[in-house]
Amino acid sequence: MLAQITLIVWRESVEALLVVGILHAWLAHNGARTGLRFLWGGVAAGILAAVALSVLLVRFAASLPPEGQEYFQAFLIFFACILIVQMVLWMRRHGRRMKQDLESGLASSAQSGRWWGVFAIAALAIAREGSEAVIFLQGMIAAAGAGGFLDIAGGTALALAAAAATYGLLQFGGRFLSWPLFFLITEAMLLCLACALLVTGIGYLVSFGYLPYTDPVWDSSAVLDDAARFGGFVAALTGYRAQPDIVTIATWLVYWSAIAALLRIQARPRRQGELAAS
Repeated sequence: MLAQITLIVWRESVEALLVVGILHAWLAHNGARTGLRFLWGGVAAGILAAVALSVLLVRFAASLPPEGQEYFQAFLIFFACILIVQMVLWMRRHGRRMKQDLESGLASSAQSGRWWGVFAIAALAIAREGSEAVIFLQGMIAAAGAGGFLDIAGGTALALAAAAATYGLLQFGGRFLSWPLFFLITEAMLLCLACALLVTGIGYLVSFGYLPYTDPVWDSSAVLDDAARFGGFVAALTGYRAQPDIVTIATWLVYWSAIAALLRIQARPRRQGELAAS
């Protein structure tokens, strides 16, 4: 679970730093000191909103009976999986226009003197990234079971440090790591993580009796054992199983076929636009 938490918090933190960096650079360049105060106020409000969501989820889960908690955990796992896929597709579609859209909103707020608009932009952006991270983490904690506090604390601390280093490298070391390459690599990793969550969620449905249990189709434990340390790391990030049954294999095939179809559909309008422009 440590690797999953580190990946999610790292990616979400870098995205949050990107948004704040764009807003801060524009305001500083235009000498809008008042706007900077509203920016940092919005960042604080966004963080508080994400923390509040985390507390609500934890308290709601604790109020449920044991059987209800299992169903709620399964729901969080599936929801986190869907949200990860949606986030990847959204960034692929809107990432190129993010800087332009943010600066356009800032310019409008600056011209009208309504700095609360800056507060709202920052608060909504940070709350969105933070809320996504909270839901992802809740889903992964549900998938991993109890006893994950040290993983949460360690993974979060490691991810925040890595996010700061990554952001600095992206800002000042474009030769080594560019924003397009960063998003390409992390999108692939997140899609693999979503598959891992889906496989875990399907396992819940099997345990609930909604899907049939079958004997393993093959055993690749001799090559990569998902019960060992490295194999468990790969399984947590990709959904790999050394002894998959028919349901798990079907899950892999359906998931990656759906992802390939979604990416192909999303790329079609962009390709048509490029052909029209040429």
